[in-house]
Amino acid sequence: MDHLEIQKALENSELFRALENPDIRKISGLCSVEVFETGQYLFRQGDLGDRICIVAEGQVALERSVDLGNRKGNVVIGILGKGRFLGCWSTLLNAPHHFLSSASCRKPTKVICMKGCDLRAIMVSNPLLGFRILERLCLLLRERMQSVYGAMEKI
Repeated sequence: MDHLEIQKALENSELFRALENPDIRKISGLCSVEVFETGQYLFRQGDLGDRICIVAEGQVALERSVDLGNRKGNVVIGILGKGRFLGCWSTLLNAPHHFLSSASCRKPTKVICMKGCDLRAIMVSNPLLGFRILERLCLLLRERMQSVYGAMEKI
């Protein structure tokens, strides 16, 4: 993906779609592109995370290992396709965090990644931009939590 393709993917992503073009350009400068094959993991539950990713192509399953005594296994808590975000959002708060789920590719997948601390620096330097990103993040995390609760009820 070239720089313009990265910008377009960010513009169309659920996390950044409401941002102005100059802000998208700044954020795109933080990004790298990673490619994964079917079955590969972007990260595993328990790993220490420092990145936020946007799915540019493909499909990623968020899975959580659960142990409820006599009932153990993996629960799919979400399937993320083009434009969806995933990763360690708490790095935006300058707090290290271990992933609470795993992310495995269901199809060949291309993701745009950035370090959360780098995005945080942009957000701190521009409080209005930071507020817009955090506002959007809060809404998306609410949706993600609803998906988690729905998945957990299926156990």
